[in-house]
Formats: sequence, structure tokens, C-alpha cells
Amino acid sequence: MQDPRSLIRFEADATAQDLRPGPLVIAMGAFIDAGATARLLGEHLTSSSRGRVLCSFDVDQLIDYRSRRPPMVFETNKFVSYDDPALLLYSLEDRDGSPYYLLVGPEPDYQWERMVEALRFVMDALQVTVVVSAHGIPMAVPHTRPVGITAHATDPRLIGNAESPFGTVQVPASFASLLELRLGEQGRDAIGYAVHVPHYLAQTQFAEGALTALNAIVDATGLNLPNDELVEAAGLNRAQIAAEVEGNEEIALVITQLEKQYDAYLEAKGLPSLLATDSSDLPSAEELGAEFEEFLRTVEEGDEAP
Repeated sequence: MQDPRSLIRFEADATAQDLRPGPLVIAMGAFIDAGATARLLGEHLTSSSRGRVLCSFDVDQLIDYRSRRPPMVFETNKFVSYDDPALLLYSLEDRDGSPYYLLVGPEPDYQWERMVEALRFVMDALQVTVVVSAHGIPMAVPHTRPVGITAHATDPRLIGNAESPFGTVQVPASFASLLELRLGEQGRDAIGYAVHVPHYLAQTQFAEGALTALNAIVDATGLNLPNDELVEAAGLNRAQIAAEVEGNEEIALVITQLEKQYDAYLEAKGLPSLLATDSSDLPSAEELGAEFEEFLRTVEEGDEAP
């Protein structure tokens, strides 16, 4: 393995004030991030908390530009701008002035183990107390019920009595999950949250999911993080979705069926998964896809409206 430290570039004006013990929040892009949960969380924290970029990582060694081509702007007869990707670690303060750190940017395509080692070097320098990550996963749940969350950690004591709808499953790896695994092997504290985003909203911006992630991070770390903007965005999001559903009886019927399934699960608590109920009256996957195709299109158009 090449020297992991060569991936890191600390800002020249970093001071001792920036190097204080605190939690590290990871809100980077991933293979699965339903509802743009991690992206909305990262954007919210960087825009609403006091802080600055502490260091960056060499994305030229980590990113496959051909699979995720950065956008450029072309005007008439020349290129005028390039949106270069960046993997940044911010030094931030919560509303009480307590320090914490935030890693945002694209998930690395290459050199995961080397990046894990680079991040552990930074964590040691900063005396990071706990690592917390969050992202969204699509679930067959209705948006009219409280947003669920699956917690996992390097030590069960970190998540208390949190319940999971899953047993043993094989899932696609992510950089954040590999980091959590490697930290656990070293006996270090790391927590992850998978927010349950309604599958029919997986491709849209679901602010309620990001707000749920934020609240979980607050509970885990004790940080006093700002939430006003996310609360407002979630309210607008709910109103928009409700308006779309109200105008389509077929969609409303499907959501009613999902509500019944969700409520049956709560009544039967001991079942091994959210889907372990009598689902004979539920639409097929093909029917769900057909019903929600137009719904997703209208929601996405609404997101782009000024």
C-alpha cells in the first residue's frame, strides 16, 4: 500500500484551535443514498454551522471520472467553468461551541483501504471521539408514518436497545461501512444509521430523512446541532407530497395498502422483518412501479421549480 498520508492535504492556516477532540460525522455520497439523505445532511451542516475546511483528500487518486463525469459549462465557443469534485473534512462547532468534524464529498471509487488508513491518521491527529455516518435506504414504507431507522455500531452499547427489521443479509459495501468495520476491528467507536426512505421517494430529495438522520446524530453525540432549515424543508416536502397524492386516487390506494402493512408490523412486533406480514392484498412490484412513475416525475418537477 502506498503511504496513506500522501492523500491528505491540511490547510496551511490550520491552528491548534482547529485540532480539538470531537465526533466525526460522515455524510458522503454512496452507492445507495435514498432520498439524498446524506447529501442533504452534509449541505445542511456546512451551511448552518460555523466552521472551515480543515483538510482535503486527493480525489485524482480516488475518483473514476469516466463513471462520474463532473459537469462543465460551455458558452458559445469556449469552456468557462468546471465543477471539480472535492472530498473535504470540515472543522465545525455546534450551537454551544462544541467542536465536531464533517466529511463530505463523493465516495471514493478506488483505494478504499488506503483511504481508511488516511482517515484514521487524521482521526488520531484530531482525537476524534466517535465516528457517525448516515445515509438513506429505500423501504416499502409509507411517508405518512414516522421515518424508521436502522442503527448499527462497532459496539452494541453505542446504540442501546435499537431494533432492526433485518436479520443476516448480504449488502453492497460502501466506504463508510468498510470504515466502520475496520474501526471496530481496532476497538474504536463508530455508529451508522440507515434511514428508511419510502421507496417511491428514493430518487427525490426527502428532507424528512435527513432530519431523522440529524436527530439520531444529536442523540448519539450530544451535539446541539441546528435543525431549523431541515424542519422547514421537511414541512414543505410533506405538503407537496400530500398535494400530489390527493390528486391521484390510485396512488392514494397504494399508500393506504402500505400503511396497513406498516401498522400490521407494529402490531406484530416480534416478526423478523417489515415484510413478514400477510401481503397477499398488496400490489406487485410492477404495479407499484407503474403507479409511481408519474408520481416521481411530478415530484421531481416540483423540486426544480423556483
